[in-house]
Amino acid sequence: MNSWINLDAIWRIVVVGLLTGAGLPALFALGLRLLNPAPLPGRPATDRPAAGPLGRTLAGLIFAVVLAAIGWGVSVIVNHR
Repeated sequence: MNSWINLDAIWRIVVVGLLTGAGLPALFALGLRLLNPAPLPGRPATDRPAAGPLGRTLAGLIFAVVLAAIGWGVSVIVNHR
């Protein structure tokens, strides 16, 4: 290991950056997709089925995870000394 480059710290930064930079928006998009399912084949695009109770429940859980991650990030920033 080079004394100027801490590879362990770089690896952790990359993982956290990927999770928060791409993971949270991907989870949010999945939650939106669960609330608005794709149209059925052979039907017009404006005729979409409604989200069922399972889709709404999963979307709510996903949105809760995203909000918790945002709250955790804000608390880390605020409490950092």
